[in-house]
Amino acid sequence: MKAILTRCVGLILVLGLACLWILLSATPALAAIDTVNYNNANLQNQDFSGTDLVGKAFVAAEMRGINFENADLTNAILTKAVMLNANLRGANLTGALVDRVFLVGADLTNAILQEATLSRTSFEDVTVTGVDFTDAILDRYEISQLCDRASGTNPTTGVSTRDSLGCR
Repeated sequence: MKAILTRCVGLILVLGLACLWILLSATPALAAIDTVNYNNANLQNQDFSGTDLVGKAFVAAEMRGINFENADLTNAILTKAVMLNANLRGANLTGALVDRVFLVGADLTNAILQEATLSRTSFEDVTVTGVDFTDAILDRYEISQLCDRASGTNPTTGVSTRDSLGCR
């Protein structure tokens, strides 16, 4: 009987130490460290100049007159948004999803839109001097409209706006 009791105590001790080891070596899930998003927000005339907004979401946001000058919007989601007269001078939108956005009257001077998806987005009266659209996805109609007024070379990437759009 004493042998069985000793084995049971030993087994409980081993199981307890194993559980303790697992608990102490476990790392917490870090999937949602920064969950700030601006979905459905009214951001009219807000100043986000120079701000790190990597991976942020701006879905269906009201962003008339917003200032994103020199902001880092890498891999950001800007979809179904209104960005009339927005300031995106020098903004980095590499890999961003800019889908169904009204950029009418916006200033994209020296912005980087490499590998961005810009589908069904309106670029009417947008300033596109020094913008790098390398490997960006745009509607053909918008490309032809942008080529009519595209000029300059992006100071950061050294890429010509016309070349990045594939203008002839």
